[in-house]
Amino acid sequence: MSKEQEPQRAERVRLILGDQLNGAHSWFTERDPHTLHVLMEVRQETDYAWHHVQKVLSFFGAMRRFAEKLKDDGHRVFYLTLDDPRNTQSIPDNLQWILEQSGAKTFGYQLPDEYRLDQQLQDFAKRCRCAVEVADTEHFLTTRDELGALFKGKKQYLMERFYRVMRERTGLLMNGDQPIGGQWNFDKENRGRPPKTHVAPPPLLFAHDLRDMQRMVESRGVKTIGTVNAQHFPWPLDREESLELLAYFCEHLLPRFGTYQDALMPGQWALYHSRLSFAMNVKLISPQEVCEAAEAAWRADPERITLPQVEGFIRQIIGWREYMRGVYWAHMPEYATKNFFGHENPLPQWFWTGRTKMACLREAITGSLTNAYAHHIQRLMVTGNFALLAGVHPDEVDRWYLGIYIDALEWVEITNTRGMSQWADGGIVGTKPYVSSGAYLNKMGHHCGSCYYDVNDRTGPKACPFNALYWHFHARNRERLESPDARPGTMMRVGMVYRTWEKMAPAMRQALLEKGDALLRDIETL
Repeated sequence: MSKEQEPQRAERVRLILGDQLNGAHSWFTERDPHTLHVLMEVRQETDYAWHHVQKVLSFFGAMRRFAEKLKDDGHRVFYLTLDDPRNTQSIPDNLQWILEQSGAKTFGYQLPDEYRLDQQLQDFAKRCRCAVEVADTEHFLTTRDELGALFKGKKQYLMERFYRVMRERTGLLMNGDQPIGGQWNFDKENRGRPPKTHVAPPPLLFAHDLRDMQRMVESRGVKTIGTVNAQHFPWPLDREESLELLAYFCEHLLPRFGTYQDALMPGQWALYHSRLSFAMNVKLISPQEVCEAAEAAWRADPERITLPQVEGFIRQIIGWREYMRGVYWAHMPEYATKNFFGHENPLPQWFWTGRTKMACLREAITGSLTNAYAHHIQRLMVTGNFALLAGVHPDEVDRWYLGIYIDALEWVEITNTRGMSQWADGGIVGTKPYVSSGAYLNKMGHHCGSCYYDVNDRTGPKACPFNALYWHFHARNRERLESPDARPGTMMRVGMVYRTWEKMAPAMRQALLEKGDALLRDIETL
């Protein structure tokens, strides 16, 4: 990208954000010589969270390739690099001088997916002297307000109901108006634990040389976390590579995805997961085409790829992904302040280093720092589970998740983290807090056998911390979980936990509470 490029004269300037790399957008149907498309790398976006270095490089790398593709297709493009001396590092301030130099009479932008950017561009549009055109991103299968309208007046949202609506609308895995296989959801068949010796196919990795970009990012003082081999950068950076990753998933990973999607395997950070979330979240590929490819693979070979495998995958995309976005737009900006349990504890420092004696947490955190990725059970039932049991403030948990993962954008991160993982929303997203003792982690994976702690011990000096913290969490939050402010049905879901608690000997209950107190007091040493 040349630093010498000047904004060309144009009648219309259109802004393309870093997560709006949709080459199929109607903006690009025709080559308009009077329209100038603008992309920019700005500190505003690198600095609002402490991002993983691979996340920064992947966004900039994909943006640059997208800009070049637009140019090759005959569109006019102005690309502002992070180190351009004219770069104010602010989207509105850069737009101001670009519009002035281009002489444009019209400013266009696509609806941002994040609330903060939506507000920023609305504010800019109000004071902009140009005519303003706002377009949809033409990526999602639902509108911003569709989920809110579906559950208007309801305290309780049901993802399953929404998922059925989406299946009927898209026609995916449908036989007329009925689901193929006679049921909508095969979740009960998506909880397999692989044998200890099981080895999944290796993840497909790319090998981009982004050393110059890494040096540029470092020279500008951008603070990042994690590690990267910038000479062999592994993530897809354009549509062709994203489609290659999709094809690899359908051929090699989909046959066992559903069965092992909740499994935890030491040394296998990707397992059978597609790793398509970054490509989808920046819109290089669409949710519809991803699901259609998976369904086509199943139809072509239903004996090798069974229905529970493909249904479990499609449910994550047209069900959960669209659902999370709907919750976000129905409840922002208030959602970002929710803290149902009133948690105030800081995030342990070892979340930033991985230096903990707990094997499952050590692997999930070090893997995240190394790969900018962890699959959903590592996020929900390992790191998220521990943070909730430890009473960490949701702001701190949000900050960590938003920064460390390559696919983390607020619209999908905060609803999964503050909602599903931390239950800070009081049950808008989940029917109960997703917490567990060590027994669940041992059931779903093989970390416990090599751990410093004993998963079968609850109160001893080497007892698995998840065990006492699980009971400590429920005991200290009983009043909140049984209150009318909790989601309808929550008490029914957690009632069995409290019945088990009441059946324990008083001495054991006291020992668990004292052990939990000690663990929270010495959390940095675990």
